Amino acid sequence: MLAEIENFAGALGKASRAADNTVKGYRRDLEDMRRFLLERRLALKVGAEDEIDTDAIDADHIRGYLANTMKRARRSTVQRRLFAIKAFFRWREAISGAVSPARELRALKVDRRLPVVLAEDDVARLVQSDASEKGAVAMTRDRAIMEVLYSSGLRVGELVGLNWRDIDEDAGMVLVRAGKGNKDRMVPIGEPALDALDQWRRAMPVGWDWNGPVITNLRGGRLSARSVEMMVARRLEKAGIAVHLTPHGLRHCFATHLLNAGADLRAIQEMLGHSSLATTQRYTHVSAKRLTEVYRRAHPRA
Repeated sequence: MLAEIENFAGALGKASRAADNTVKGYRRDLEDMRRFLLERRLALKVGAEDEIDTDAIDADHIRGYLANTMKRARRSTVQRRLFAIKAFFRWREAISGAVSPARELRALKVDRRLPVVLAEDDVARLVQSDASEKGAVAMTRDRAIMEVLYSSGLRVGELVGLNWRDIDEDAGMVLVRAGKGNKDRMVPIGEPALDALDQWRRAMPVGWDWNGPVITNLRGGRLSARSVEMMVARRLEKAGIAVHLTPHGLRHCFATHLLNAGADLRAIQEMLGHSSLATTQRYTHVSAKRLTEVYRRAHPRA
């Protein structure tokens, strides 16, 4: 089974042009199921070494694995693992004709949690707070990171993947290369973010290069997404904002604040790079919830 998982991951990356994180996630989920089956001595092939005979896996094996996962993970995680399993067995069915044991398994109903969205004033405090532990240069860079995340709604992986050539200051646009789903897109960027990027470019400890990374560590290497996450957490604490917010949370703020100000939902979809409008529509629920709260506080007969 392990060799088949690797072959599937390779085929997924090439034929489907799936994002690297998707391929890694599917591989990880399938390997987790394999470990579960090995630990319980299920669907084993007789041989010198224990290995899973993929043909011996049936729907009950998969149900048992998913039920076990439910004990230690969220429903959304179980749902994702079921998607990975279904995709794997569809691939096997296509190449060998073996009927998928996951064909009849139905997706779980997952309660969609509304994203955490800060008020505009709180975002301003977060962007302007100084929580750098490495001096003025890092502070300048961190300010640029925060401005760009909120100004353009980029995913953190897209932000750290930016090169200077991707920023068109005259047009006020950023080219996001091969974002999620391997699709390029153009996203507007505001003046405060461009100003912050200009200040960072002047302050960079290692000379900037047109084809080089925009966001770097203090040695000139491309900054990691994890470093950005830690920086946002420090700024939240410094700003006194008692919520858990990741860099992705600024993307939620970007979309919701645009929607509240009257932006077209399809335009927001394009800026976020969502392939489906249904994904973007969850921000309408956030906006409606906010309007209901305002109504209840303000209307004398609410």
